[in-house]
Amino acid sequence: MKTLKLWRTFHEGMTNVRRNGWLSFATVAILSLSLFIIGLSSFVAYSTHLVLTNIKDKVNVTISFNQNVSEERIMEIKGTLEKSTREVSSVEYIPREQALAEFLAQNGNDESIRKALEEIGENPLFSSLVVKATDPRYYEVIAEAVQSSSFTDDISRINYAKNKKIFERIQLINRTATTAGLTLGSIFIAVALIITFYTMYITIHSHKQEFEIMRLVGASNLYMKMPFIFEGLFYGVVSSIIASVFLLTVSRSLGPITEGAMPLGGSTASLFLHHFGIIFIGLLALGIILTTLSASLAIRRYLKI
Repeated sequence: MKTLKLWRTFHEGMTNVRRNGWLSFATVAILSLSLFIIGLSSFVAYSTHLVLTNIKDKVNVTISFNQNVSEERIMEIKGTLEKSTREVSSVEYIPREQALAEFLAQNGNDESIRKALEEIGENPLFSSLVVKATDPRYYEVIAEAVQSSSFTDDISRINYAKNKKIFERIQLINRTATTAGLTLGSIFIAVALIITFYTMYITIHSHKQEFEIMRLVGASNLYMKMPFIFEGLFYGVVSSIIASVFLLTVSRSLGPITEGAMPLGGSTASLFLHHFGIIFIGLLALGIILTTLSASLAIRRYLKI
């Protein structure tokens, strides 16, 4: 008997969706757009976080020395830097010969580079120290300390300025995308709640006579409320599915552009597919919570039983 009542209330809720027509379509469209924007902003923030983490693992402060600086002097400076255990994680010495070998391994197929090296006739690269920080925020501290140190005259250049600009640019993109996404998402969520609320109001208002008859024949309050709860659940589930499909489409379209930027050489498409279950469940839960909340408010406000 309970199963039959549940089926009847579910069927009545779906009938309400069909009767509302364009209003139901507008509710699903606005809610889908809201969930899509929130999902996209969250996905962009997470992707940017992974990119930053990936870059942080590769970033360092490289100190290149003048050609007249001896290896003994460089090793002395290396020992000085290693004493800063709070900021410095490791210091690696790269002699000129190793630097040239690594450079050729990366660019050896470029004929113009090979010819340029042959014309120079000697190794143009400098010996260097590669400094890794215990935390990314210490890189600037290390760079400033080196620039103001007693061995600054031995240094040819420090490469941190370029890395700093990359960090700042990615962090700015991350903050901007997150703020814009959350702001737009909040606005659309408010609109979706209002539309769902008034969709329920119109449905309740159009069933006033039916409610009076149902009360006369002894229908329970829960029996009269359940169709609207099912209607709200329908909007939430369908909207989350549509938003997930849109997110999958966007992640795939960005896949070729972001190939190799994600950890393990992946792209936004592979990242999205890897976390698809969590993303879909999150959007589904958010959609159901929003529509159920809106339906409950409308029922409490307008369904006088």
